[in-house]
This record gives sequence, C-alpha cells and structure tokens, in this order.
Amino acid sequence: MKIVKRNREGAENTGNIGDTGSARSLGSPRNESFTENEIYAKNERHERHTTRARFTGNIGYTGLSRCILLLLAAALLLGVAGCAFAKASDTTDLTKGVSASNDVTGRRADAEFIGSVADFSIDLFKESITGSKNSLVSPLSVMLALAMTTNGADGETLSQMEALLGGSIPLDMLNEYLYSYANSLPNAEKSKMKIVNSIWFRGDEEKLKVEPEFLQKNADYYDAAAYRAAFDNQTVKDINAWVGKNTDGMIDKMLEEITGDAMLYLINAIVFDAEWQSVYFKENVRKEVFTDISSLTNSIDFMYSTEYGYLDDGMATGFIKPYAGGGYSFAALLPNEDVAIEAYIESLTGESFLDIINSAQKDLMVFASMPKFEYDYEIRMNDALMTLGISDAFNPDAADFNKMGRSSYGNLFIDRVLHKTFISVDELGTKAGAVTMVAMSGGGSGASDYETVHLNRPFVYAIIDNATNLPIFIGTLMTV
Repeated sequence: MKIVKRNREGAENTGNIGDTGSARSLGSPRNESFTENEIYAKNERHERHTTRARFTGNIGYTGLSRCILLLLAAALLLGVAGCAFAKASDTTDLTKGVSASNDVTGRRADAEFIGSVADFSIDLFKESITGSKNSLVSPLSVMLALAMTTNGADGETLSQMEALLGGSIPLDMLNEYLYSYANSLPNAEKSKMKIVNSIWFRGDEEKLKVEPEFLQKNADYYDAAAYRAAFDNQTVKDINAWVGKNTDGMIDKMLEEITGDAMLYLINAIVFDAEWQSVYFKENVRKEVFTDISSLTNSIDFMYSTEYGYLDDGMATGFIKPYAGGGYSFAALLPNEDVAIEAYIESLTGESFLDIINSAQKDLMVFASMPKFEYDYEIRMNDALMTLGISDAFNPDAADFNKMGRSSYGNLFIDRVLHKTFISVDELGTKAGAVTMVAMSGGGSGASDYETVHLNRPFVYAIIDNATNLPIFIGTLMTV
C-alpha cells in the first residue's frame, strides 16, 4: 500500500506505510565521516547514547496532507477505515487517500512577530525554572502545540490564548507567521531540524465529535496528522512510539495511561542535531572543577576553544559558538560573580535577550570553556501558563473550545500541558529534543584584545536561530 504526500514545493512523493512521512524541515542524518582526531569524540558519544531507548516498532506515520475538507468530514462522519498504526491497533490515520487542498498563505517573520515570540520565550523560561535543578524548555515546541489548540478556541478562551502566544497578533495571522517560520528554519546535513505535529482523538462519536474545520486548519498550517484512536492501552503504546520515533529516541514516553475523560491529545515534537562549526579535539578537553548551585564542586570534562562573539550586558558575560552551516548557534551567559543566577534570570526580558545577542562583539576574541553535559527535563506547565494569562482554558466551566469539538462527558478543557526535553552537548555538537503534549478532557464543574569566559558555575544557555536570534531551546545548567 502506498501513501501519497506532497512536499513544500507541491511535488508528489510516495512512500510505504512505514515511512517517516512529511515533517517540517526533515533533514538528512549526520555525516559519519570523521578525522582521526575526532574518532575519540565519536566513540565517547556512542557509549553514552547506546543506553538510551530507541524506537524499534514499525508504526506507520505520515504527516497529514493538506486535505480537502469535504473528504475529511466524510471520513469522520462515516468512519472510513484507514491505514492502522499496527496490526493490533485501532488507531486510524485519516490522511490515507486524501488529496491536497490549495496551498496556505504564509507571513514572513517581522519585528512584531520576533518581538512577541521573544517575550513568550523568556516569560515561559522564567516560569519554568524549578529551584536548583537543571532546566530546559523549547518555547517553539510549546508555542506550536498551543497554537494548534488555540485553533479550537473561541470567546474569552481564544482572547487569552491569543494574547499569550502573539501579543496583539490575531490567531489567523499567527498561523501564517508560524507556518512560514517553521518552514524557514535551516535544515542541513550537519545541522538537522525536524518538527512534527499530530492530533489524536477518541474515536467513539457518542463521547466526542471533532470539528472537521479544526483538523483541516491544523493540517494546513502545522502539517498535523490526525489519528482517530480507541484511547485504550494500545493507543498509549502508539502515542509513545510516535514520540520515540519523532524525537530520534531522545524522549520515549509521554503517557502512562489514558483516563476515561481524555478526549484529545495535541502533540508537537522537535529534534535538533547539529555539529559544531569547529569541533573539539582530544587536546581541547581536560578535567576542571564545576561549582554547582549548592556550592558543591565536581571535577568534570571541560571543552576549550577560541570563539568570536563576546556577550556582555553588564550583569553577565558570555559567548556565541556557531554550529555547522551557519544557521544556528549556541549562546551561553554566565552571571557575574556578584550576581545570583536567580536574579539574572529574573532580570531577563524578550527585548533584553534579543539585545544582548544582537550586540555580540564578533570581532573580539573569546577564550571560552564549557562543560560537557547531558540531561533530561520534564515539567507540567499548567501553573506557568495560568500565571502567564491563560486561565479559562484550564477551567472546565469557563473553557470555550467549541471550534474543536463537543464531548458528551461535558465541556472540553485543557487538563494538562506536559513538556519533556533532552539535551546532550559534547565535542562534536549538540543533540536536543522536545515534546509538548496538550491533553484535552471533557468535564464540568570589554576594552582588551580578548576576553575569557569560563563556564565553571551555573549559567544560562540557548540554541538560537541565527536569522531571528530567537531561542529554539533555552535552559540553565545548575549542576553536573
């Protein structure tokens, strides 16, 4: 059996049921050709990553084509069978055999969009810090998952979600901005960026009726696949397998179980996998002491390099280290000795973050060092998002998602927003993954010639898109 799908230029491609499918900026695998000096780094990374879970099933996933609304509605109303996820699964891919509709209109990122996304990114980052633990969020992943959800909102719920995600930008324009931005992100052989979206909904029409227009809009702007599922134990396995597959195994589980009132899951997955423009060799790595947030010391591997991109905002200094291809960079900010990292984070705004990146002194040499590190992070974002202004969406009585669908169990509302991330920084580059899941339920009721930046104590870091300087990922390293 073949699945018809279309690339961004409109050319038709065909693939087997097991193909990865159309994903935003889906890239080629990392080039595995290394110099003799890099063999050591490659082996180090391999040893660390072989213990991580990897997706090994044959779940067939394809990104949803921009489908004709009439056909999608027919599939929903008549229960037309599609290609199942697995032999024993009741999950149906509604993209099967559906033609593409007219291309949607995008909108190029401008100052208003960049400013609003920067504000959202830093506000979300600040609300996601969990005490003395390492943190990492992908503002882009959270924004894409929430934007898909917002396409089902109405009334005051819509107004609150619009205000958080886009400031003064209305939802229709935000869809256009995000469509263009996601497609504009660089993706190359040694600098991979993959973005994939999906919507999973309960297949029992007595419990849930999904609005076809809601699925259509998210297919058009976010290439979101639509899966009708039984919402049983097999669906849990299918969703977790989809997550593992679309994060290259960096994140392998989002669900433990599905409760009886769960109606929809809107999921975004992002993979970033890039080599440094200048990788570290064996002679660039040596043991140094890192002093963590609790003043405990630990002797670990530090990587030393010379960079050109010095950062200084008066409260912190740092550097920018580019990835291969020039599309992305790693930015690190080390608070001054007399500035607590908590105070520095609190001082950040979207505008100040962009200002410090934009004002990088690219002609000033920096003797830089940073530790090798790797960790996972998980946060339930309900409290952070409510603090930032989304309140009605989480309230079973006040939420208005009538454009998404209707449930016999009661009013649709956001039960939880779960965000999981992973990052690994080593001699060759950086691997990072993020998954955001919105669970919908039904219910009621300097002057010198060079500078030195030694990241040997807690610091803020970000993976930035060089075209806009927006953070794709942003986090803190508090302990190693």
